[in-house]
Amino acid sequence: MSRIGLKPITIPAGVEIKVDENNHITVKGPKGTLERTLIPQMKVSVEDGVLKVARPDDTKQSRSYHGLTRTLIDNMVIGVTNGFEKKLEINGVGYRASKEDKKLVMNLGYSHQVVVPETEDIQIDVPDANHIVIKGIDKQKVGQFAAEVRGKRPPEPYKGKGIKYDYETIRRKEGKTGAK
Repeated sequence: MSRIGLKPITIPAGVEIKVDENNHITVKGPKGTLERTLIPQMKVSVEDGVLKVARPDDTKQSRSYHGLTRTLIDNMVIGVTNGFEKKLEINGVGYRASKEDKKLVMNLGYSHQVVVPETEDIQIDVPDANHIVIKGIDKQKVGQFAAEVRGKRPPEPYKGKGIKYDYETIRRKEGKTGAK
């Protein structure tokens, strides 16, 4: 039995949820609006400021979609109220980032600067030369954008140089030893 799927979602003040046919859900809040079409078999109901997700039967597919549907809706509610953010760190001599207009400009040891433009869904903040903060209301888009920025120079295991998430630890490898 899905424990996550059974948990009701309390709708905070200032958030409006609209469920159309075919489970097209629109969530409006102080930070913006998110829309998503979910699996039509799941039954989504809103009553007295609480949203509940019910599944039609106990097949394996319905059970797996039950928790997924509830989590996707919950992430939409959290996104329009608080938003999501990912923090990245840049390590390496001469590696740095800056923001020019709506572009993230990074020096990552290449012969050229790496430029990543900001999108309408994503805001980039550079508090100092070695930290990048990516913010947005859609959890999937924030995570994807952060992964793309990290992919410009992933951390390497010998010196630890590159772009990493702030919570990430790099497993270091020992270098070559001299042969005798």
